[in-house]
Amino acid sequence: MLDDRKLAILRAIVTDYVSMREPVGSKALVERYRLEVSPATVRNDMAVLEEEGYITQPHTSAGRIPTDKGYRLFVDRLASVKPLSTAERRAIETFMAGALDVDDVVRRTVRLLAQITQQVAIVQYPIDLGSSIRHVEIVTLGYDRALAIVVTSAGRVEQRSIDTGGATEDDVADLRGRLNTALVGLTAQRAAAVIASFVDELPAGLQPLGAVVSAAVLDIIGVERSGRVVVGGVPNLTRFSDQFESTVKPVLEALEEQVVLLRLLGEASGEDDVTVRIGRENPYEALQSTSMVASAYGAAPDGWATLGIVGPTRMDYPSTMAAVRAVARYVGRFLAEG
Repeated sequence: MLDDRKLAILRAIVTDYVSMREPVGSKALVERYRLEVSPATVRNDMAVLEEEGYITQPHTSAGRIPTDKGYRLFVDRLASVKPLSTAERRAIETFMAGALDVDDVVRRTVRLLAQITQQVAIVQYPIDLGSSIRHVEIVTLGYDRALAIVVTSAGRVEQRSIDTGGATEDDVADLRGRLNTALVGLTAQRAAAVIASFVDELPAGLQPLGAVVSAAVLDIIGVERSGRVVVGGVPNLTRFSDQFESTVKPVLEALEEQVVLLRLLGEASGEDDVTVRIGRENPYEALQSTSMVASAYGAAPDGWATLGIVGPTRMDYPSTMAAVRAVARYVGRFLAEG
């Protein structure tokens, strides 16, 4: 067990290294953090921390930097996650206000998270767990334009613009009735299965319009979207160009693999408010020089998913954890309120 002084020294090393991006020496710690002990005493404590695996010396005559184990202790015991200020919360609300549908919410969320944390943000599309279709509407806007609208039992309303091919009002009304008869009361998964054979069972004259509207409905209920991840903030990696081979390149490669990102997010969506995976704790080998901070958003039965950030292990964990938690909570409430 480490005593309070060694814990204070570890906290100072992590804080200094994250902010200064340089190995930390004993003299600098004494001067900046008023440890009230001599540099020699700090050096002895640093030697213990190094022997225990919490810090390491990157090269001879350099100061010390945290290891994955050091960051983990910092996150678990030493870091204080402060709630966002009123101004920061208001900025989140302002940024998200006016989102039109789930797609817009996800796009805004990934941009917001990347902007706040200055890291690469990843947001999984929400998974619809239990809500059902309450109503399907087709609203004509002119000769060949219309809106396909789906209302769910959770009160969510989404729409897509479609080309009706000049279908008559009678055909639109006929198809609307058939769709509601077939789909109302079904979950997204069941509705998708019904739609798969719905068009083939329509009268020949309705099949062209039926195919277009059915495709729009499938897109709206988003059966496949839960298997998608949206990424934002990749330019933020340019801040770590000095770590290209060890950190930036692996992150860029992983961002091209949706399956990898879904796996990472899935394993990070545990019971904790915010999950932090540091370095070798990541299951994907190529990302073991990075950290992930993630949190679930939404709630059953309406839906849930995970959002988070990926970046170098040298990150401001308290601020990042606070931002991820705040955004997840806000987006969850935003979606629940429809």
